[in-house]
Amino acid sequence: MNFVILDLEWNQSSEENSPKKLNFEIIEIGAIKLNAGKVMISEFSQLIRPQIYMELHKFTSRLIHLQMQELERGRPFPEVVKEFLEWCGEDFIFCTWGPLDLTELQSNMVYYHMPPLAYGPFKFLDVQKLFSLAFEDGKSRRALEYAVDFLGIEKDIPFHRAFSDAYYTGKVLSKITDESILEKYSYDLFTPPQNREEEIHALFDNYAKYISRVFPNKMDAFRDKEVISSKCYLCHRNLKKEIKWFSPNGRNYYCLAHCDKHGFLKGKIRIKKTEDDQVFVVKTTKIISSAEADKIEAQQEHAKEIRKNKRKKNNY
Repeated sequence: MNFVILDLEWNQSSEENSPKKLNFEIIEIGAIKLNAGKVMISEFSQLIRPQIYMELHKFTSRLIHLQMQELERGRPFPEVVKEFLEWCGEDFIFCTWGPLDLTELQSNMVYYHMPPLAYGPFKFLDVQKLFSLAFEDGKSRRALEYAVDFLGIEKDIPFHRAFSDAYYTGKVLSKITDESILEKYSYDLFTPPQNREEEIHALFDNYAKYISRVFPNKMDAFRDKEVISSKCYLCHRNLKKEIKWFSPNGRNYYCLAHCDKHGFLKGKIRIKKTEDDQVFVVKTTKIISSAEADKIEAQQEHAKEIRKNKRKKNNY
């Protein structure tokens, strides 16, 4: 299997309140292809002629050092992307620095009525995350240039162009020699599962992930047994909750269950919105320590206190 390391540059409207046909218009695609041994075997670099935003945003112009006259010599987006996907081949996995490039690529493809990259979630490697897992705490998300400096990689071409950033991302990826790190793939969720058969159940070394089908709204999602269940991913038993689902911030939801064999199980749910205002759920479950379980209990108590104070305030 090959690694296709992708990077994009995009432009946006210079007017604050302009109607947004597309939040970000892609103006450059750069990529390199590594073989299974992480040796570069091919490269791709193309400018794209703008069709939506005919003036470069000042931030974009300052960052990537491109002029509109250069972009006007580019080729149409559908033509470039078709060529790019043919260049990718058959047996490959996308690799990006962070998850945004694949989202914007697909948003632009939808705008041009192109066939989707996939009809559901697909695996990719977020090299920004992998760098953190391999060399730092697994939680920090560093800039690409920081990672290049950290690893002592030679800076032989300038940053902040699509090809050069893909090139350096590939260099960082090639420094990750622990193969178990490369198994910690991410899922692109631009197109979520549409039915129960397409739902994702993924098991990693120290946690499990579930990606639900689409629901009309959050209430319907939380009525689903699979969404709200707490199952031990090691012994596959359904567990009774010690703390039912609650949200300390209105964004993420947590619960706590206990397995007699493996200890405390933390559940975390993130509600994601689709482009047509439906929702789907990304749930992770993880075996945790007693001290971490105490933190969840404290979070729940804090959330209760906040709700209590809000009710008091509303009654005055």
